[in-house]
Amino acid sequence: MKKILLSGNEAIARGAYEAGALVACAYPGTPSTEILENITQYKEIDASWAPNEKVALEVGIGACFGGARSLVAMKHVGVNVAADPLFTLSYTGVRGGLVLVTADDPELHSSQNEQDNRNFAKFAKVPMFEPADSQEALEYTKLGFEVSEQFDTPVFLRSTTRISHSKSAVSLGERRTDLPEPKLERNPAKLVMLPGNARKRHIDVEKRIIDMEDWSSSQPFNRIEKGAGEIGVITAGVSYQYVKEVLPDADVLKIGLVYPLPKKLIREFAAQYSQLYVVEELDPFIEEQIRAMGIEVTGKDKLSLCGELTPGRLKKGLFGEAVPSEDCSPELPQRPPNMCPGCSHRGVFMELNRAKAYVTGDIGCYTLGFMPPLSAMDTCVCMGASIGNATGICKVLSPEEQQKVVAVIGDSTFLHTGINGLMDMVYNKSAATVIILDNRITAMTGRQENPTSGFTLTELETYRVDLEQLCRAVGVEHIRVIDPYNIALTRKTIREEMARPEVSVIITTRPCMLVPRDNLERRTPLFVDQDKCTGCQACMRLGCPAINWDAVNKKSNIDKIICTGCKVCQQTCGFGAFLEYGEQS
Repeated sequence: MKKILLSGNEAIARGAYEAGALVACAYPGTPSTEILENITQYKEIDASWAPNEKVALEVGIGACFGGARSLVAMKHVGVNVAADPLFTLSYTGVRGGLVLVTADDPELHSSQNEQDNRNFAKFAKVPMFEPADSQEALEYTKLGFEVSEQFDTPVFLRSTTRISHSKSAVSLGERRTDLPEPKLERNPAKLVMLPGNARKRHIDVEKRIIDMEDWSSSQPFNRIEKGAGEIGVITAGVSYQYVKEVLPDADVLKIGLVYPLPKKLIREFAAQYSQLYVVEELDPFIEEQIRAMGIEVTGKDKLSLCGELTPGRLKKGLFGEAVPSEDCSPELPQRPPNMCPGCSHRGVFMELNRAKAYVTGDIGCYTLGFMPPLSAMDTCVCMGASIGNATGICKVLSPEEQQKVVAVIGDSTFLHTGINGLMDMVYNKSAATVIILDNRITAMTGRQENPTSGFTLTELETYRVDLEQLCRAVGVEHIRVIDPYNIALTRKTIREEMARPEVSVIITTRPCMLVPRDNLERRTPLFVDQDKCTGCQACMRLGCPAINWDAVNKKSNIDKIICTGCKVCQQTCGFGAFLEYGEQS
């Protein structure tokens, strides 16, 4: 078999291919995004982005009801959005196998919370596999489809950021071609969850979990690795790698199916040791269940509930040993997160700051509007929450205070879960202003397509949702469409709509600077005429990475390599110091 280096995400994509999956659907979200992007190379699989995770799962459910194997992928908070169909799918079961990938993010590298989605498996009574490297990511994906069909259940595959993005050697196999052809098959008693049907299916769900507990104790994905025999460690996922490094002589029970746990195997293993450790990231998910079995273990009393484990953190937690820093990288200058040069969102947030708006923000690269020097975001909760938050806060404010409230949301996020909030805003006669930042791409997670971009995941041209028409369809009467590079117009429009005592929407339209097909117009970089620069630093309040401050001469400069020529700085300068190359100074 061919062996190559793959990331966990690449391995999951390959696993879906080898398992014979026909459909894959997702909403992009770090650290899960690359799964669908890699599946596109396998033309046998119909791969697509959905407007949100709930829709993605519902598409996958439909495919599995048709008899096809389907994979659905999302980051951990996406499962919150998909929970409604997920919990009922646990009752209906499947026809073709369905694997739901949840990519968790310990240490919050790119997330708004650090939830441990192993709890979702227990909550929804859905089995969950957790790989410890890329080879297992591939194998567990394939195994997930087999288990899904064997036990008539959806199956979770839990990755974490380290597994998703780290590379390790993987042996490749061939694609299965012996699966039944998809076809319609009516079984409403199983698939229509009216109360009478659901009561019967609940009994099947509970029996399934008991059956899987017994079954998994004898399966090779749950295995005992013998060491010196002095201490025992129970672990799973990437934590297994840290255990093998820090405790190379320990006896290890490596769990591959983290729910339901192999209780018989755990009892047999635990009976051999006076000192038993449970090593896991985030919640004491395995530990609590083992304690509930009456087995005493050492776990979260020594290891943190927050953040990732590392070999150093594990060693310090278990043995109190001071360890040298695990960061071997050279000293590097600080690089705070920032919007890209030429980002069309920059001028909007500058004007919101100037207008002293109270900004209910949302999830996207524009969340960086919170950062200095723009400093124009006051709340940010989850995808789509900005509009509902604005409605709620306006309910408790005076008319004068209401005029300060502005919800800011991106095009992809608006289609994800913002539309319902806007409908509610109109229906319940709110007075807030909504700004939709339409850059025609899902920029935050790496420029994935969405229904406003006009292209599918596989780069097929398709209908592009007209946001102005969509807003009118839900009842918004006051809609302004502006070019956010026009600072004077942006300032005037924001202030006029903030003053309006009813719902209004401003749509800013400029494509993301990093999407080449939407930026055919080549712009000339600017430079600073040093004779005209007074050192007032008004341009520095833009926070543009292309603008530098010369502390010696106390004047601004522009890095022409990264300047995009958007001219927002030129409109900000009151002294005409910003010029295009070729212009007279």
